Amino acid sequence: MVGIDFGKPLFTSEEIQRKIHELGARISTDYADKDLLVVGVLKGALFFMSDLLRSLRISVRMDFIHSTSSASQDREHPVHIIADMKEDIKGKHVLLVEDIIDSGLTIDFLKRMLADRGPASLKVCVLLDKPGRRQVQIEADYAGFRIPNKYVVGYGLDYKERYRNLPYIAVLPLEERQTP
Repeated sequence: MVGIDFGKPLFTSEEIQRKIHELGARISTDYADKDLLVVGVLKGALFFMSDLLRSLRISVRMDFIHSTSSASQDREHPVHIIADMKEDIKGKHVLLVEDIIDSGLTIDFLKRMLADRGPASLKVCVLLDKPGRRQVQIEADYAGFRIPNKYVVGYGLDYKERYRNLPYIAVLPLEERQTP
C-alpha cells in the first residue's frame, strides 16, 4: 500500500485465507444439520466475517451488532451498543464472529447479552486470540491465530480507524501510534 510499509506482515493475506478455510471447514462440519445465524461484530470483523461466510459449505443467515469498547475498560459497562442486531435469536444456533479477543471484556459482555436472549446455542469465532491481555476468563470456540501482546492492524483491525484496509495483519510500529 502506498505510504504504509510495516515490513514483514505478522500474517500474510495467504496465511489468513488458509486459516479461514480451516475454520470454515470445522464450522461447516459442526453445523451441518443446524440452521446457523452468523453475527458479526462491527467494524473489525467485517473482512474476516465476509471471507469466513464464503468459506462455509452450509447455508447460513447473517446479522451484525455494532459495538464500541469503553475507553475506561470499565468491567461493569465495558461495551456500548451502537446498533443492535435485527434478528430474534431465541431458539436459534448463533455464531458470534469477532476480529480479536484481547482483554476479553467485549466478547464476554456480548456473549452474556446474547445468551440472555435464549439462543439454542451460542459459540464464538475469532481470527486472533491475544491471551496476554486477558482480563476475564473467556476462550473462543473457534480461533484462527494466537498472537503475542503486540498492537496489530490490518484485515479489519484498526488504530484510530486507520489501517483496516491492509490485506495482511502487521504489528503497528510505535512511531505510527504517536502520530496525530
